[in-house]
Amino acid sequence: MKDLAQNRAQLQAVLHDVVDQVRKTAPSIYREAVETAKAEDRPAPRRGDFERFGIAVVTREAGLAAAGNAGMAFPIQSISKVFALEIALEAMGEKLWERMGREPSGDPFNSIIDLERDKGIPRNPLINAGALVVCDILVGLGGDTDQNRHVVGLIARMLDGQAPDLHPDVMKSDRMGGNLNRSLMFMTKHHGNLTHSVEEVMDAYIHQCAIKLDCRGLAKAGRFLMDDGTAGENGSVAAARRARRVLSIMMTCGLYDGAGEFAYRVGLPAKSGVGGGILAIVPERASIAVWSPALDPMGNSWLGTVGLELLAERTDWSVFGAIRH
Repeated sequence: MKDLAQNRAQLQAVLHDVVDQVRKTAPSIYREAVETAKAEDRPAPRRGDFERFGIAVVTREAGLAAAGNAGMAFPIQSISKVFALEIALEAMGEKLWERMGREPSGDPFNSIIDLERDKGIPRNPLINAGALVVCDILVGLGGDTDQNRHVVGLIARMLDGQAPDLHPDVMKSDRMGGNLNRSLMFMTKHHGNLTHSVEEVMDAYIHQCAIKLDCRGLAKAGRFLMDDGTAGENGSVAAARRARRVLSIMMTCGLYDGAGEFAYRVGLPAKSGVGGGILAIVPERASIAVWSPALDPMGNSWLGTVGLELLAERTDWSVFGAIRH
């Protein structure tokens, strides 16, 4: 629905309707989450986490529209991997893929199994092992003084120069409890695919995961991925080509083992984070951010996924083609 991307009032009305529909379905989704947790012998989710949902959309013509808890800030966590990948691709080009693959892992995002099997080459840049190799590349780009600021800098540029805050709890907890990520790096380093020290890379990774945004800020930060080569970063064809590459990885790997289900239900490239956020892109049309803290068994936002499915249905936005013409 291209007209919607050009009409802010219509877009705003759609977002309010999406929020209303999400809130109506939230109780049944909560009951499903409780049953799922019980069946898998996991702690029951908190009811309050199913009472918060925010959404924001940025289009080139209509600007920003938002609804629900769109102003509530959260740590972007793994969504930061998308921004880090953009920076690494700009610096290295196709040589980047000598250090990692482009395939879905089929294993949990923090699994060490594939890393051992593939001799230190991560399956893709959006699982933790791949993201840590990307961070290793970023650490080497700007010297010691800038090694933790590359992702912050890119997001600040997309936010018109406003640097995002860092979430102190994430900074502290990831420093104290990041031993699995350190294990991934030691395995990678054993196979010669990590250049810098484990702690240097860990520090850079913690900084990018701790970036704190609300839905409005995340949607604005993701604008570079809807570039079609005629606007955005100097109208650069190279930037548009990188965006296409990043979006392809997001489509197949962005929601971990839920990526196939998400592609079927929503049909947009996206990246989730355990902070409850999801960044989704409609190529050449829109950058979308949703947030709700309750996570499904795959580590993706329950209500965020539902909200994006409702939005895709209302707007007819999908990379697989339009139903309504």
